[in-house]
Amino acid sequence: MTQDELKALVGLAALAYVQPGTVVGVGTGSTVNHFIDALALLPQPVAGAVSSSNASTERLRRHGIRVLDAGEVERLPVYVDGADEIDPRGHMIKGGGAALTREKIVADLAERFVCIADASKCVDVLGRFPLPVEVIEMAVPQLVRRFAALGGMATLRQGVRTDNGHPVLDVRGLAIADPPALEAEINQWPGVVTVGIFARHRAQVALIGRPQGVQTLVF
Repeated sequence: MTQDELKALVGLAALAYVQPGTVVGVGTGSTVNHFIDALALLPQPVAGAVSSSNASTERLRRHGIRVLDAGEVERLPVYVDGADEIDPRGHMIKGGGAALTREKIVADLAERFVCIADASKCVDVLGRFPLPVEVIEMAVPQLVRRFAALGGMATLRQGVRTDNGHPVLDVRGLAIADPPALEAEINQWPGVVTVGIFARHRAQVALIGRPQGVQTLVF
């Protein structure tokens, strides 16, 4: 199976975690696009979706799915999103699509985070994928120095602004053995909007696409 076919497989499998008539949290990215397409095929539709990006909002609306603002809901039964990496404890690196802040906001509303990914995203230790960090522009030089002190090389993602209008740093060279601790530390640095470590908002369930089928991991 191709990588795209594996993504479609887990996107469809995630429907098992969606309750008809409820509002679902929807992430961002190529795997989530398959989930959005699958949502439109449900015989009993959802009541709507809270989206983590402008791109996902547009796709949902093209399918006729109502999109609500995060402020219109107090809780979501489930949030479905992909990951750039996921470790054996459900910790993730996210933000390759530059939607990490809004993804954390929607994930914080959800009772359950269901991660959908192909098997290439599974790692023993986070950090092979460059760590995205949404930042305030004036803080870029000092944040680059802070990451260098940790052994990481931070570079601006060229030509990219988040939906919030901020630049993104990509940090290479980190082996993230303790994701909760590093997430907590970086989040305290002045100028950081959001770090792409999802440890506090880790996955409770991961649906992993493999050539043999979908592997379900519960954390």
